[in-house]
Amino acid sequence: MKKKTITTLFLCLLLSISYSTFAQLNTPRGSQQATVSQRIGVSDVSITYSRPSVKGREIWGKLVPYGMNNLGFGTATEAPWRAGANENTTIAFTHDASLQGKPIKAGTYGLHIEVRADNTATLILSKDIDAWGSYFYDKSNDALRVDITTTIVSHHELLTYEFNDVQANSATASLAWGEKAFPFNVSFEVTGIVLADFRAKAKGQAGFQRQNWEQAANFALNNGGDLNEALGWINSAISGQFFSQKTFNNLAIKAQLLNKLGEIEAFGATLDEAAAIANVGQLNRMGYQMLNLKDNDRAMVYFKKAVSLAPKNPNVYDSLGEAYKTIGDKKNAIKNFKRALSMNPPANVKANSEKHLKELGAL
Repeated sequence: MKKKTITTLFLCLLLSISYSTFAQLNTPRGSQQATVSQRIGVSDVSITYSRPSVKGREIWGKLVPYGMNNLGFGTATEAPWRAGANENTTIAFTHDASLQGKPIKAGTYGLHIEVRADNTATLILSKDIDAWGSYFYDKSNDALRVDITTTIVSHHELLTYEFNDVQANSATASLAWGEKAFPFNVSFEVTGIVLADFRAKAKGQAGFQRQNWEQAANFALNNGGDLNEALGWINSAISGQFFSQKTFNNLAIKAQLLNKLGEIEAFGATLDEAAAIANVGQLNRMGYQMLNLKDNDRAMVYFKKAVSLAPKNPNVYDSLGEAYKTIGDKKNAIKNFKRALSMNPPANVKANSEKHLKELGAL
């Protein structure tokens, strides 16, 4: 009797070890896990989910029931679809974002969808990210609910999340499975995020480098930032700080800021200051900018200075010829175009001078 008891205990222990060993095997899933991410500006949105296959099944209204349902397991008496398979589908934002125009804080959320029989659905973001699927869904944990409109798409055998129509500040994310898709817009306040990051970093080592102040001012200039704040940043880059240094580039940024602020006299004075330290290429670009702004006097000053700095460069005569042509001085325009052609210019300069001479009836 004692021997039989010992044998029974041994067999139970052996089975326990065997089951424990098998439980540790890393075996493939039927619905493989995937993560898809998209960078928008300097922010990332990532969706982690499991990918079931259609396998000839009727999906909508059958495998995925419409509305809120008691799934027969867990604590939820009314649960949406898990928007994938297996564990909770999650969506993560590295910065505060907007989803379908509604704000959502940075972080990771459970992603669920209430699917309806018509072409509408409700996207639900939950603060609970650790539950299995939607079996433990609790409405009190909702962080966001937005209504979306579904679309018809070509057949997707595998459930797929993808990002389409990626813009500077937004992208359209979409869940597609079978012939139905659930698109939703994700956007970030990119300019605000970038400049807030600079303000924070400027208190540390990054604030000791002139180029960072220039970059921030230029970004604000071109992306709808606070122009007065940007002007303060570029002024710090130019003078007054131990890292300051006056350069053509930072003077050019300052001039553009002043122009946008409507300070026209200060704009012109800053351009003249930049021209004093500009190279030939920079002077040429400034000359064309002034022609576009109808400031012909300044344009001529800059083009002529370029000629004085590089008298053997055919391109400066070609540019000066264009300036004279623009202001209606045909004689000097022809003179400078012919001067450019006499200097064996590169093909693009030659073609430009010849084109203008033909237009002027001099070739």
